[in-house]
Amino acid sequence: MAFALRSYHRFPVVCPMTIEHWFREEEGIVWNLSPTGWRVSGNLPLERGDVCSLKMTLPTNKQISVAAGIVRWVRGEEFRIETLVRDGTAHAHLSDSIRKRTMAL
Repeated sequence: MAFALRSYHRFPVVCPMTIEHWFREEEGIVWNLSPTGWRVSGNLPLERGDVCSLKMTLPTNKQISVAAGIVRWVRGEEFRIETLVRDGTAHAHLSDSIRKRTMAL
């Protein structure tokens, strides 16, 4: 099995989120995030390759919406979701949050 090196660091968070797949919506938790993806847990039965939408409130109380994310791996109720389509405002909020966390390290 080959492992790809990540181009970004992941930052730990514990944030409530909502995930939607095929008109079904569930609550979950974001455990870590990067500019390109999130590690989340939830009860929605997802499989590798599924496309879903995500909504989260950052610790700064800024809303993040991802119109399309693809499930990269599934381990029980945990998923890694690569964010594919998000608006400019969401990207700015996420980038700002990550920058602040990086500076705090």
